[in-house]
Amino acid sequence: MPSETAAARLLAAARRMSLGEQLARAARRTPSQVAFRCEGHEIDFAEAEDRVTRLARALSERGVGYGDRVAVLMMNRIEVIESYLAACRLGAMAVPVNFRLAADEVAYILEDSGARILVVDSELATLAAAARGRVAHRGPPIGCVMVGGAPEQVGDDCEDYEALIGASSPAPLEVDVAESAPAFIMYTSGTTGRPKGAVLSHYNLMMNTFNMMSAMSMESEDRVWLSGLPLFHVGCLDGFLPYLMVGGASVILPSGQFDPLSAVESLVREEATACLFVPAQWQAICAVPGVKERAFKLRRILTGGSIAPPSVIRAMADTFPGTPIYNGFGQTEMSAVTCVLRGEDAIRKIHSVGRPVVNVEVRLVDDQMADVAQGEVGEIVYRGPTVMQGYWGRPAETEEAFTGGWFHSGDLCRMDEEGYIAVVDRKKDMIISGGENIYCAEVEAVIEGHVKVREVALIGVFDPRWGETPVAVIVPADSADPPTGDEIIAYCKERLASYKKPSAVVMVDELPRNASGKVMKTDLRERFGRPGEAGSWVHLP
Repeated sequence: MPSETAAARLLAAARRMSLGEQLARAARRTPSQVAFRCEGHEIDFAEAEDRVTRLARALSERGVGYGDRVAVLMMNRIEVIESYLAACRLGAMAVPVNFRLAADEVAYILEDSGARILVVDSELATLAAAARGRVAHRGPPIGCVMVGGAPEQVGDDCEDYEALIGASSPAPLEVDVAESAPAFIMYTSGTTGRPKGAVLSHYNLMMNTFNMMSAMSMESEDRVWLSGLPLFHVGCLDGFLPYLMVGGASVILPSGQFDPLSAVESLVREEATACLFVPAQWQAICAVPGVKERAFKLRRILTGGSIAPPSVIRAMADTFPGTPIYNGFGQTEMSAVTCVLRGEDAIRKIHSVGRPVVNVEVRLVDDQMADVAQGEVGEIVYRGPTVMQGYWGRPAETEEAFTGGWFHSGDLCRMDEEGYIAVVDRKKDMIISGGENIYCAEVEAVIEGHVKVREVALIGVFDPRWGETPVAVIVPADSADPPTGDEIIAYCKERLASYKKPSAVVMVDELPRNASGKVMKTDLRERFGRPGEAGSWVHLP
């Protein structure tokens, strides 16, 4: 018989909905079911549970405990998820790090989070060594574990990942991790400045998982998930956690330059029943020759990470007829999905991001926190169990974000008579020209409909007369035959109020994007904020 203390601990653990416990439960239910697969390598739930337990023990023996931070800097691979879950098993916080960052940016996250240890793979050894070197003189040394390659590439104190797992005990850990405990520090994409760490608890992420399962009407036939996102992105958590809950397989695509043909072949080969790609990836997938003739097993397809242009949704519907399209909307601070446009409404409400998911309460408010009238523009604010705990180490920013008791998203939206929400702009991107509000998404949607335009981003630049004036940055559908300024202005005049039309147009080969697929408008404003100094401008009348 266990002691009274041990019995109480076991009872508490049995009630927990912590992320690490979800893996243990899946291993007990379906031990031989494939859990994760990447580039031909796969592990079942029993092996995943064994490896995560051993890794958690190894990290514990190296001083990682409740509340500590474990930074993970790797390309897409199974060990990323193992590292996340091992940290969660200890009550520590996983800190995903974008592998596309420069050394100074990685060092900033390591220092800002106070990471105790860094798990890195051999492909990023040089980056990790440089980042650790920049942090070393400012605080205690950060431990290091390397996946593959020679650990000494990162430092003499760096240890081998597989060696740690092999030397550790598989005996279950007795760590009672509360649902309220922080599980992840997810650094926001930083489109407007230095990224902030959103602290997400086990409860936040589990409730978001239930939201996703409900919104997607997941059934027992949903067995294989595939995502085109990098594993440091919160969208990957949203993706694989539901499949962890139901004992399904998660297929991890390798990192690197996105190859739409390879993605199509992976969907077919892996017999994926659901998948997620950002709009730009879907655009490329739908353009793959012969894609409609492929033998897919897809039961649903999802897009997210950024707002999907109507042309992309239509291309998805045409390429995958009869397959429900789900358009997810949200943000890191919300764990992340807040609204979903379900398959039956994908075309009918094509300009919408759908309605709020079951456990997210929303309002559209003005600057005084008063509800705006139906059809009017207001900032969407949130309340509910998926809202982050706050920004790591930033009490002032946290307090500001929760003004009035609701989380302020920074997204400006409209709600129609059926409760469907349309995003019109980011609050910080809205252009005020001559006292008139210009919502970028509205103008972009119009210009994007031009046959010669593939993509467009609208930015505001200084104007001595109007304060700001809109400028359209366009990626032409055919670089050899781009639209002229006259074509764009005539097109806009037919469809928009005069003050909304761009005052200038610039052609680019591609729009700068972050890992979420969102256009980095700060980069565009820096490049094209002063007409005549950068880029090739076409001035409009």
